[in-house]
Amino acid sequence: MLAALKRFGPLAVIAAVLAFAGIYIAVVALSLPGALLLTISGGLLFGAALGATVAVAAATTGATIVFLIAKTSLGESFTSVAGPWLEKLREGFEKEGVRYMLFLRLVPFPFVLVNLAPALIGVSLRTFVIGTFFGIIPGTVTFSFLGYTLDQIIAKAKAGYDACVASKGAAACKLSIDGSELPITQIFVALALIGILSLIPTVVRKWRKSHAATE
Repeated sequence: MLAALKRFGPLAVIAAVLAFAGIYIAVVALSLPGALLLTISGGLLFGAALGATVAVAAATTGATIVFLIAKTSLGESFTSVAGPWLEKLREGFEKEGVRYMLFLRLVPFPFVLVNLAPALIGVSLRTFVIGTFFGIIPGTVTFSFLGYTLDQIIAKAKAGYDACVASKGAAACKLSIDGSELPITQIFVALALIGILSLIPTVVRKWRKSHAATE
């Protein structure tokens, strides 16, 4: 898809990227469903590298908007409802800081809750932004690559169809996409590695406790 956009010149690519980023930011800021689909679409439209870069920047921006809104009086109503759950998170942030924010982004917690909760318990903007930005990179790159792979499969199928039409005519040809070429196994492996990565802060914390007790 990116190659097709480049035919219209660099301004067309920039406009498409900005439009995509704006939609992504709005979806996250308004806590609407569809961020995962947008991440895959970004890889399909712009390639794995650019798609992931735009998605990470847009998701972080949208999440920060939610965080800042929750810092205002609008967030006070959520505090009374969340209660004990927030206190558990508060303890984690007091002990781990940015590492705990990374942990929350790596594990499959609802994205919108992880946008709100840190603001309600007084986490600094710096900790939130750093933890969000780096924490969402692994998952974003994984799903952006899935979108890029889908684009390659579609392009390959279209090329085969065009070649068939050129030699046999449209009536004898059928456009078909081979779903078996999708890197499903690699995606599952990547998600499993992300899950393992999310456990590192917990393992390090337990190791420190046991090490301190031994000393």
